[in-house]
Amino acid sequence: MTCAGHGGRSSAPWEFSPSHSPGQLVGRPEVKYDLRKFAYIGSQEKTPTMMYFRADSPIKSLDDIIQAKEPPKCGSSGTTSTAYTVSKLLNEAFKAKTISISGYQGGSEIDLAVERGEIVCRGMDIPPHFGREPFDTWHKKGFDRHLIQTARKRDPVVAEAPTIYELMDQYKTSESNRRLANVLLGGAEFGRLMLVTPGTPPDRVKMLREAYAKAMKDPELIAEAKKGRMDMDPSTGEELQALLQEIMDQPPDVIERMKKILSE
Repeated sequence: MTCAGHGGRSSAPWEFSPSHSPGQLVGRPEVKYDLRKFAYIGSQEKTPTMMYFRADSPIKSLDDIIQAKEPPKCGSSGTTSTAYTVSKLLNEAFKAKTISISGYQGGSEIDLAVERGEIVCRGMDIPPHFGREPFDTWHKKGFDRHLIQTARKRDPVVAEAPTIYELMDQYKTSESNRRLANVLLGGAEFGRLMLVTPGTPPDRVKMLREAYAKAMKDPELIAEAKKGRMDMDPSTGEELQALLQEIMDQPPDVIERMKKILSE
């Protein structure tokens, strides 16, 4: 968590990524705060993820993963990474067959392992997969295939890949698995949001939310974002507050399943 103000306990907006919501729900000791007590101001973007495969692998759809005789090996840096989460969620929600190979130092190392053929897949955020290497070269050569994305609606840059929510509808996924997906993937809907500390007066929260929402519609800001190739898919503070409550409101069975996934 990083403060956008001058430090200390104040009502200045903070920039934050709520990836710790699963950790709070399962009681990880390093999470020493309650996400529900903060007031959310807004977010400029969302950070959806996707799973890519080598195009020369036999995996072309979720069905292929489910029916694979030899489970595909996907790389990750550890149990808190996007790659690990997406792989494990497919196994839990769809009885897919993937093996998560952990221990890579970062995304670049995983991508090199894919190029070498050590592994065939990786889950990663969508924005960095476009407009940079090695992916630009991969796309020109048809090296990789985009299989699944985790956003609630399809990102147009990877429109060929169905969302996990579309797949849950198609496979008639249980309510428990849908809840599990919402918790494990919900952080992407927040992007890098702005929030203020617990106890901030409601009138100040309202003022900050209105100012932030107005800024997100400013033509000059939008033009600057486009010039810098930055995504603009804003959410209001009210939308984020409701989403957080939805994520955090989970029955005991979902929390126990999360504990199992995050401890494996």
